[in-house]
Amino acid sequence: MTSTFRYLPDTEEDQKEMLSFLNMASIDELFSDMPESIRLDGELSIPKAKSEPGLWKELQKLARRNMTASELPTFLGAGIYDHYIPSVVHHMISRSEFYTAYTPYQPEISQGELQAIFEFQTMVCELTGMDAANASMYDGFTALAEAASLAAAYTKRSKFIVSQAVHPEARTILNTTAAGPGYTAEEAILAGDITDLDALKQKMDSDTAAVIVQYPNFFGSIEDLKEINEIAKKQGAFLVVSANPLALGLLQPPGRLGADIVVGDMQPLGIPMAFGGPSCGYFAVTKKLMRKIPGRIVGQTTDEKGNRGFVLTLQAREQHIRRDKATSNICSNQALNALASAVCMTALGKTGLREMARLNFEKADYAAELFKQKGFPVLNNAPFFNEFIIELPRAAEDTQSRLIEHGFIGGFSLDSDYGQPNQMLVAVTEQRTKTEIDQFIEVMEGMGR
Repeated sequence: MTSTFRYLPDTEEDQKEMLSFLNMASIDELFSDMPESIRLDGELSIPKAKSEPGLWKELQKLARRNMTASELPTFLGAGIYDHYIPSVVHHMISRSEFYTAYTPYQPEISQGELQAIFEFQTMVCELTGMDAANASMYDGFTALAEAASLAAAYTKRSKFIVSQAVHPEARTILNTTAAGPGYTAEEAILAGDITDLDALKQKMDSDTAAVIVQYPNFFGSIEDLKEINEIAKKQGAFLVVSANPLALGLLQPPGRLGADIVVGDMQPLGIPMAFGGPSCGYFAVTKKLMRKIPGRIVGQTTDEKGNRGFVLTLQAREQHIRRDKATSNICSNQALNALASAVCMTALGKTGLREMARLNFEKADYAAELFKQKGFPVLNNAPFFNEFIIELPRAAEDTQSRLIEHGFIGGFSLDSDYGQPNQMLVAVTEQRTKTEIDQFIEVMEGMGR
């Protein structure tokens, strides 16, 4: 009889057979080496097991309680965005030769996977204006922390200056990572919605390894990378930029503005929101830093017959073997999600990606102007991409709850991270129609009254 289970069940017969093989009479005997004091005395306080069909119905019932972006128009961004994903992306990453591939140590049988990663690296370099990119990282936040570590190791300095307009969660991870080797991360205050350049200059000194900014920043505003780079370079510090890859279809690449390291999250290009992850980080550097890059790089070569081929290259073996000498704890990558981004960028093409970025910019601008007309102050003074801050007459968290009742997922409250309970960060992507934007602001206006 064919089993209908989605897993291999551990039946009572199986347990008896295993215990018999071990010459044991009970499962308690199996754990007899563990002291009684640390063993559970009694039953776990959990419901009794259901049948698989019963459990499936229960999970579906719970899932229907969620309010998702597939059901409601969402204006929530803050790092994870609702973007168009070409249908070919899912078809490609669902192929078994890709979704089962992990580590392409044997290049002779991994050419497809290696080429896919190589194309991903190439497109990241084209977007960022950098010389080399690695084969992806876990996400944009950990990539930023790795960039700081690289800057400290290369410059032999121990201080970073990170803008308060960098994503709050990225700054938290940066501080956590820096605590191990003893780096310090000082925050540069804001002048409204962008980094205060005068305050940044005052913080700079000869021990500054890098200045870290986001582009566009957490509030959607576009920082002056050229000016920030000049401030950094006067003290011999690196410029590290965390950049939205979709925005780079419209904005000047950070590499052309002096950035030494450019990192970010590929989620806007081909990776679904999926309740916050998993995602894929990218990491791009100038040529002088190529041998210091964490993780792995796929390189192009030729075989003995002159045919093009792909191999892992410039990979520090310390990351695998001599761990005490490693400069990074990264020895893996997010190959499947990197493939999703590569397929997405290929499907969109240069023209499509630029058009998608333009729609984000124009739709956000339209929404911001309409908010102003309806009496909601827009607090961004600098040009912004697809996010902006509005001032509300009541707490943003209360507004979010009421918006759900009206069929909308609202923006992000700036209360917990910036102490501004009445400010909301609103994201408007190419997915939002004019009708959705108009209705959203009409509901907001009615709530304001």
